[in-house]
Amino acid sequence: MRDIKSVCVYCGSSSRVRQSYKDAAVELGLILAREGIRLVYGGGQVGIMGIIADTVLQNGGEVTGIIPHFLNESEIGKADVTELIAVDSMHVRKQIMAEKSDGFIVLPGGFGTLDEFFEILTWRQLKLHDKPIVIADIDGYWAPLVGAIDHIVDEGFAHQRNRDLFKVIPSVAEILPTLQDEPMGDTSIQTART
Repeated sequence: MRDIKSVCVYCGSSSRVRQSYKDAAVELGLILAREGIRLVYGGGQVGIMGIIADTVLQNGGEVTGIIPHFLNESEIGKADVTELIAVDSMHVRKQIMAEKSDGFIVLPGGFGTLDEFFEILTWRQLKLHDKPIVIADIDGYWAPLVGAIDHIVDEGFAHQRNRDLFKVIPSVAEILPTLQDEPMGDTSIQTART
């Protein structure tokens, strides 16, 4: 069983989304605060990103936000987090998010969420880390993505063992147990350097 003390959550910065996605962010934020697990996220105060950070903070939890300077101006970095780290690039942002996290959660989101998911998945495939990755398929949001990945495996562009590098679960309640139950892999693996 893995000791999960911090998790990176990849999610959208849009507020124009289904209520069920917002509810999932609140539910996850409550769980993280209750379990004393630090949230590591993109540092914004808008959309699902802002909802989960607010929920963790309002319930006594700790939040680390990592945001590039240029996004800090447009998304307005969430200043009341436990720790806000402003960086020079998206690459540095993703690297620090990975280094500060014991596992990764993918909630509904857009292109940025996909970018973050595929990068951390690729890093795991390349054995640059061995931290668990969970996709929360809220209301079937990620079903088309999972179907596309399964198609890639079926067509021979990825091995089945690479498909097994992440788990897909249908509810927020299953996220933490899934992360914790992921078998430990190669403990000598180091976090990716970009």
